[in-house]
Formats: sequence, structure tokens, C-alpha cells
Amino acid sequence: MAKQATKAKKSSGRSGGSSSSSNKSSNKSSASSATMTSEQNTMLEKFMIDSLKDIYWAEKHLTKALPKFEKAATSQELKQAFQDHLEVTEEQIARLEQIFEIMGKKAQAKKCEAMEGLSKEAETVIEETEKGSKTRDVALIISAQKVEHYEIAAYGGLAQLARTMGMNEVADLLGQTLEEEKETDQLLTQIAENDINLQAEEEGGEEETEE
Repeated sequence: MAKQATKAKKSSGRSGGSSSSSNKSSNKSSASSATMTSEQNTMLEKFMIDSLKDIYWAEKHLTKALPKFEKAATSQELKQAFQDHLEVTEEQIARLEQIFEIMGKKAQAKKCEAMEGLSKEAETVIEETEKGSKTRDVALIISAQKVEHYEIAAYGGLAQLARTMGMNEVADLLGQTLEEEKETDQLLTQIAENDINLQAEEEGGEEETEE
């Protein structure tokens, strides 16, 4: 009986050791998984910050471009739209600075190649169209809408990413700007459809008649 009891204890000891080894392996796996997730979050957060720096630069650059758009425009309605959007853009910059603060980061700008390209394209359009013509207004509207569409894509993507990362306050702030960009895009379309596009077409017709 004593021998059987001793064997049972030894067997129980071996079984317990196996269980302990299994627990250690499980703990290592969990730790490894947690480390990987942490690294992934760090990478995603870095991408988020870089993207915010990019759009921050873009908005600050736009505050310099919009007055040029306003000066080049012929239609008073279009001039007013550019003037109004400058004020909105300044509010959006303040909102981005608030987002940086929430994330515990310093508000910094990182050159946005896309916005620089779009603004240069707009300057070329101004140079290549006749001053005081509705054709120039059409070109300015299209150039401005290209900017709006870029910003809509940027803010829409960032808002969704912030929501995924659990940063709901940041997502809400980005969402506010996203809606403003959409409204500006719609306003530009309305201005074009009201009369500018038709008037620009008539300008072309007059030139053909004169020839």
C-alpha cells in the first residue's frame, strides 16, 4: 500500500510539472502577443501623428493660397466664398492644434507635397487664364475643389482611424472639419452651376463668332 501511495505521488508530481510548463509557455505566448500589439499600436500612432502634421502644414499653406484665389476671382460670390473659407481654415488649424494637445504632442507641420502641388497648379491656372473672365473663375473653382477633395479624403480617413484607435474626442473634432470641407465643396459646385459655367461658355462663343 505504501509503495502504491509513493508511486501515485511521483506520478502526481510529474503531472503537475507538465501543467506548470504548459502555463509558462502560455504566459510567454501572451507576453509576446502583448508586445506585438503594443508595437503595432505605436506604429499606428506614429502614422497618425505624421498624417496630422501633414494636414496641419496643408491648412497653414492654404491660408496663404486662398487670398490669391480671392484676388484672382471675378465673381463677387466666388470672392466671398474664398474669403469665408479662409476664416473656416483658420478655425480648422486651431482645431488641429487642439487635437495635438489631446494626444500629448506638440503641434508641428510636416510639408504636404500634395497640397503644395495643388496650390502650384492653381497658380498656373491663374497665369494661363484671362483676368476678369468667367473662364478663370471656372478654373479657380475646379482648382479649389481639388483641394477640398484632398482634404475630404484626409480628414475622412483620419477620423475613422481615430475612432478605431478609441480616440473618440479626436475623431469628433476631425469629423467637424470633414463636414466643413464637404459643405465648401458643395458651395463651390452651386456657384459654378448658378451662372459661372454658362457665362464662361458664352465667352468662348463670342471669341468663335469674332473669328
